[in-house]
Amino acid sequence: MKKLCLLGLAIGLASHSVLADTQPAPLQSKDAFVSNLLKQMTLDEKIGQLRLISIGPEMPRELIRKEIAAGNIGGTFNSITRPENRPMQDAAMRSRLKIPMFFAYDVIHGHRTIFPIPLALASSWDMDAIGLSGRVAAKEAAADSLDLTFAPMVDISRDPRWGRTSEGFGEDTYLVSRIAKVMVKAYQGSGLIGADNIMASVKHFALYGAVEGGRDYNTVDMSPVKMYQDYLPPYRAAIDAGAGGVMVALNSINGIPATANLWLMQDLLRKEWGFKGLAVSDHGAIFELIKHGVARDGREAAKLAIKAGIDMSMNDTLYGKELPGLLKSGEIQQSDIDNAVREVLGAKFDMGLFRDPYLRIGKAENDPADPYAEDRLHRAEARDVARRSLVLLENKNQTLPLSKSAKIVLVGPLAKAPIDMMGSWAAAGKPAQSVSLFDGMTRALGDQAKLTYARGANITSDKNVVGYLNFLNFDAPEVVDDPRSAQVMIDEAVKAAQQADVVVAAVGESRGMSHESSSRTDLNIPSSQRDLINALKATGKPLVLVLMNGRPLTISHEKEQADAILETWFSGTEGGNAISDVLFGDYNPSGKLPISFPRSVGQIPTYYNHLSIGRPFTPGKPGNYTSQYFDETTGPLYPFGYGLSYTDFSLSDMALSSTTLNKTGKIDASVTVKNTGKRDGETVVQLYIQDVTGSMIRPIKELKNFQKIMLKAGEQHVVHFTIDEDDLKFYNTQLKYAAEPGKFNVQIGLDSENVTQQSFELL
Repeated sequence: MKKLCLLGLAIGLASHSVLADTQPAPLQSKDAFVSNLLKQMTLDEKIGQLRLISIGPEMPRELIRKEIAAGNIGGTFNSITRPENRPMQDAAMRSRLKIPMFFAYDVIHGHRTIFPIPLALASSWDMDAIGLSGRVAAKEAAADSLDLTFAPMVDISRDPRWGRTSEGFGEDTYLVSRIAKVMVKAYQGSGLIGADNIMASVKHFALYGAVEGGRDYNTVDMSPVKMYQDYLPPYRAAIDAGAGGVMVALNSINGIPATANLWLMQDLLRKEWGFKGLAVSDHGAIFELIKHGVARDGREAAKLAIKAGIDMSMNDTLYGKELPGLLKSGEIQQSDIDNAVREVLGAKFDMGLFRDPYLRIGKAENDPADPYAEDRLHRAEARDVARRSLVLLENKNQTLPLSKSAKIVLVGPLAKAPIDMMGSWAAAGKPAQSVSLFDGMTRALGDQAKLTYARGANITSDKNVVGYLNFLNFDAPEVVDDPRSAQVMIDEAVKAAQQADVVVAAVGESRGMSHESSSRTDLNIPSSQRDLINALKATGKPLVLVLMNGRPLTISHEKEQADAILETWFSGTEGGNAISDVLFGDYNPSGKLPISFPRSVGQIPTYYNHLSIGRPFTPGKPGNYTSQYFDETTGPLYPFGYGLSYTDFSLSDMALSSTTLNKTGKIDASVTVKNTGKRDGETVVQLYIQDVTGSMIRPIKELKNFQKIMLKAGEQHVVHFTIDEDDLKFYNTQLKYAAEPGKFNVQIGLDSENVTQQSFELL
């Protein structure tokens, strides 16, 4: 009883520390504190900590507060303001042991200020810009009382049919791993215990981006070598960077759902990688073990999940219903429950909630009068990051930048689409605060020129697709069609174009078309918009396509039609201003593609670092009996790492400091990069390495490093890369991570295809 009183005193002091002017006395060590608390908990209180509840109709707020006070809930998600969360924390402080709640949300690419979607962030190849987006998101989320985000999403995606391609950072293991580290550090800061830091929960563990056919929630069947070499490293990078949590994927892996996968959750994550954080199921995933066909009923599903090491059950009732009976029958052990509770309590300790349960909630008198107030946004940061994420794909005859004195007509269903500008998973962002392309161009032009607008087309003419996209938006439909006929809208746009000097067409996808469960079989721009583009091309006026989309689209025909193409993805709150900055030359585009653009769906998967084969196709030579599609040009439409600028850059031949490398040595690879154009600009210098001969087939090249540099017009700079044995290591058939002696090709270029090459030997 004495221990319980002392524990209650410690937690009670922590619960009121937010009212004090001085920092509370430090708690005992994390392990000791958690172990001591575990000893005081009843079975019901322990199981309560394993429940992560969604705020919604199925669990009204009054019932949630009652359950919290009874010690039956460990955390919630989808409540995003201090006034919402304070009463729930108050309820926790009325519980027997006063164990604090944590509050979670999907803060993926911004909280109130929405930054470009993750695929766009990756297009910046700018770690400072990406880190800035995460730091701002963390500060805004923490200021709204949130403790944890289900991010970053680091699933490698090589099949753009998958709707969640938009939510990740592209196709390349090295680039995604670099970004994973940056985002974890940005969310969590130098340490989790801080009022402006939130815990990162990396997802989706594991291999979710490799679902068969690009169809969401589908199966994954993959060799161990491919897992270790290509798909697992980004999760490992996030964990090594200190990610406090892991969200477990909905897919199965080689026949075993991730939520019940002992190898994945125990052998790999806990033992091999040494992860000691919080493992959370995805939404309803434990119940779905029944649908997967590995559990007979809810009882067996709960057993499989807790045995696998799923600490918290997201929006799932099975832990609360089934764990007591499973323990009583001996089908699970007390240690199975205690191990999970230990991780939940440990996460709350790391979040600083035992020191101060109101650390991020604060005092009621300090609550913002309006959570959506304009002064809570970080517009300058969002605009800067968005500009860096835009990729110039085409610019024939220097069509861009546009003159501000030109007669411009803006057309397309995405020209006035502030909700689409934000992209999927836009957290607490409000469309009313998002800058559309029309608004951005209007502001950029001011009084210098008149901007004419015509819608030209609806997003799609397929009513079934519109119905699908609007199904889950309960407040208002996301896609609102213009009731006029397609021909009337096209005629209006053509008439306006005929009076203009240049036509800008905002085309692509609505944000719901690149979202969870929004897999596509067709990656073309919808036919309603293609008809518009055809009509605009027929006017003979210069045509600029501004693409808005969450995945690579198949735009071979549009590439031939357009005079310029700017890939803007979904650019966030300040998207309209950022795009306008680039269109009018106030900012020189510097983005590079983090994912290859296929020529057609039939080419998928198309990614740059594929394995070597015995009969490769060689451009310029007959294709017979080589690996190709005979009815289409081999290779991507736009390769990984590609992106143009308003200036030009040249690379010298590469210089290597040595043609041999021993296991403890280093080689310096250098090139001189020169800005040969008339504008200052940035570019990304990319280093690739090919293992020419190995004990198993190796990729034709792999990204190993890059530098983004700014050069003034006429300026040149020598870029150096250091290569050592670690850059040459790979997982062999025995899953041993090592480098093998032999020849290696080093390539440096401004994209993955156009490179300069030298060779060396590893001794």
